[in-house]
Amino acid sequence: MGCSFSGLNALYDAVNGGGDIWINENRFRIVRQLGEGGFAFVFLVKEVISDSSSASGGGLAKKLKDPSRLSGDGTYALKKVLIQSSEQLELVRDEIRVSSRFSHPNLLPLLDHAIIAVKSSTEGSVKHEAYLLFPVHLDGTLLDNSQAMKAKKEFFSTLDVLEIFRQLCAGLKHMHSGESPYAHNDVKPGNVLVTHRKGKSPLAILMDFGSARPARREIRSRSEALQLQEWASEHCSAPFRAPELWDCPSHADIDERTDIWSLGCTLYAIMYGMSPFEYALGESGGSLQLAIVNAQIKWPAGPNPPYPDALHQFIKWMLQPQAAVRPRIDDIILHVDKLIAKFST
Repeated sequence: MGCSFSGLNALYDAVNGGGDIWINENRFRIVRQLGEGGFAFVFLVKEVISDSSSASGGGLAKKLKDPSRLSGDGTYALKKVLIQSSEQLELVRDEIRVSSRFSHPNLLPLLDHAIIAVKSSTEGSVKHEAYLLFPVHLDGTLLDNSQAMKAKKEFFSTLDVLEIFRQLCAGLKHMHSGESPYAHNDVKPGNVLVTHRKGKSPLAILMDFGSARPARREIRSRSEALQLQEWASEHCSAPFRAPELWDCPSHADIDERTDIWSLGCTLYAIMYGMSPFEYALGESGGSLQLAIVNAQIKWPAGPNPPYPDALHQFIKWMLQPQAAVRPRIDDIILHVDKLIAKFST
């Protein structure tokens, strides 16, 4: 996880709008900041390639085995994480390890990364900064797009809803497959990047693997159940969190169907711009947890004509409070393919 810099001043100048950032052997120039949250900042950067590197096919092109991941114009998204503790450092390393496990068109690939030690202002202490390089998608997240559409009282077409959802299912199937399936644990519109395509449904890519963990866990005591609930409260967004992560029994087998619940909530959000349970936050005496564990769904006004009832039934199928009777990703894909075929004709 090394990183080569021509002096740390170059790093800090870059973040303030000047200079360049080096990630290992490759050099990038900050174009502008795209966003921030918590201890993380995301920048639009452009690769700086010397004439000698260009002639020899160097730069990022030399590092990446899959040329389809290269940007046509040399621009990328750079995520900078300020790491304040050893626990945060391990979380970032976990995110890097998990991101490196998967390669799928509907999962955001990690192109390169570096973690550097930075001397703190406190004498003798050392902090770290992480730099993660990704493809850039300037059309924003599904949440950004849904909020903009909601403000204009616009809605995705039934077919676009299904096509976006189908892509998320494809990415999750990749994570849920194999002998050691992983759960994403934070599927939600804010973690879905979209790219608009002329004459086609938007491209959808699932991102942010900071909460992803091996999907299957055996809970065999009250202490283990409480530990899981505490972990989920920190890593799984509340309006999209499965019931078993709110109120875990002392004897339970948790699996990747926690993601199926979040997927059902996300399908609802593609249609209506919010989780099916967020209404509880605006009600006097309302409880988000009670609405979720009892699967109390409310259907808001939608487009005219309204979405087909088949989509509502599909959501209800995924939002079953008992995880043992919830469908798995293969079942979901079979059903969404049937709906796409039905509404394409």
